[in-house]
Amino acid sequence: MKLHELERNAGAKHERRRVGRGMGSGLGKTSGRGEKGQKARSGVSIKSTFEGGQLPLYRRLPKRGFSNSDFKIRYATINVSDLNRFADGTVVTPELLKETGLLKNQLDGIKVLGDGELEKKLTVKAHKFSRTAVEKIEKSGSKIEVI
Repeated sequence: MKLHELERNAGAKHERRRVGRGMGSGLGKTSGRGEKGQKARSGVSIKSTFEGGQLPLYRRLPKRGFSNSDFKIRYATINVSDLNRFADGTVVTPELLKETGLLKNQLDGIKVLGDGELEKKLTVKAHKFSRTAVEKIEKSGSKIEVI
């Protein structure tokens, strides 16, 4: 196949629909908008929630419950296996984790999770530790400090 032999697929190109033209187009006079009414006017934009002036469903339903999501504590997580990059005897702090690029932002604290194995002896300082993380860190001879 050569460049000059390329063709569009059948039906890939359509002629633009020219509304408001008579002579058999089927879209003359009112241009397919029907007679009168809000949708027949130019510049119409009706929100999907608009119910013709009737009180909308989202206002008819009662407000219920309370969401505590604004106040929940969100922890930045790090795995035990990620701590292997530090040398033996290092004190791993949130500041050190941010400097090395292991954490982008600290959120409300740091939680160490127990995925992987730890082969170094470290002192790990964090806000929270999972049960498996505590077991694996202590098994490697490292220490834990809760901030």
